[in-house]
Amino acid sequence: MLEELYILPVLLFSVVIHEISHGYMALRLGDPTAKEMGRLTLNPIPHIDLVGSIIVPFFSLVVAGRILIAWAKPVPINPLNFSDYRKDSLLVSVVGPLSNILLACICSLFVIVFLSASVFVHSWNSDVADEFMNFGIKMFYGGLYLNIVLAVFNMIPIPPLDGSHVLASVLPTKLSEQYRSIGFLGIFLILMLMRVEPFRILFSWIIETLAFPLITLIHFFA
Repeated sequence: MLEELYILPVLLFSVVIHEISHGYMALRLGDPTAKEMGRLTLNPIPHIDLVGSIIVPFFSLVVAGRILIAWAKPVPINPLNFSDYRKDSLLVSVVGPLSNILLACICSLFVIVFLSASVFVHSWNSDVADEFMNFGIKMFYGGLYLNIVLAVFNMIPIPPLDGSHVLASVLPTKLSEQYRSIGFLGIFLILMLMRVEPFRILFSWIIETLAFPLITLIHFFA
């Protein structure tokens, strides 16, 4: 279990960036709620959700031996401040998963840097330096996959995930309101879906497909 702790720094950073992205996009579209409530900060403390940031990752680590999923406290959004409710809600929703895809790309670049530098560092004959390089490689390689998982997971079109807001933004008004009313009850549906083998296979296939160009890039340069 302790071997998986290397992913915690990048996990915490990734879920914080995800939420900040929502807040910044909302701010650009006329809603200052997240800014006024101090949520546009890299300080992780205001973003920590007791369940999603602590209990679920720890339980996952204990039971499965690895962190499967986590989330930060959602940033407050007031859609009444939007000039175009449907379009602006869609943009605010989709920017979170996109931020994770961007972080996955950044992680792949760090893996290349660490792999390239590790050959030089190894010549120092320093166990501490080698351990540091190995830690960095594992952390950013894990961060690559972690951020793709976060992006794909959040785009599942089931409330309260980001994908549900995207879908609700394109549904007819009455149907959209009924769909949004599912709220956090959708979590139970998501948990059931994760136990359905065809869905898990599709979920894994999407992740591997998105990761493939980045893994190829790492192998090419490093």
